[in-house]
Amino acid sequence: MQRFVLTLQLRPDPSLVAEYVARHREVWPAVLDSLRDSGILRSEIFLHGFQLIMVLDTTDDFTLEHKAVMDQANPIVMRWEQEMAKFQAVDNAGNDASKRWIVLENVFRFAA
Repeated sequence: MQRFVLTLQLRPDPSLVAEYVARHREVWPAVLDSLRDSGILRSEIFLHGFQLIMVLDTTDDFTLEHKAVMDQANPIVMRWEQEMAKFQAVDNAGNDASKRWIVLENVFRFAA
């Protein structure tokens, strides 16, 4: 299993943040299917102010690049990503949702 931790900044508008959170309480089934089909075993998003942290636990053969290719080929996922873009303070990514989230480097791990 692999773990990825990513971050993204939301637009600094409390009403948009509230809507983003509400939308993630009812993620479209086809979007959830695409996560599963790509090799994501577990996905969690945490919020602090306007900052998001996403944790992905994946199969050993999962890659973010392959997930991006799968997303581009799925019109429902692309529509979801277009709708999510209005909440995200990432204007330089254009239509490429895979460039919105930044992968964080693990600098410390403790395991008992």
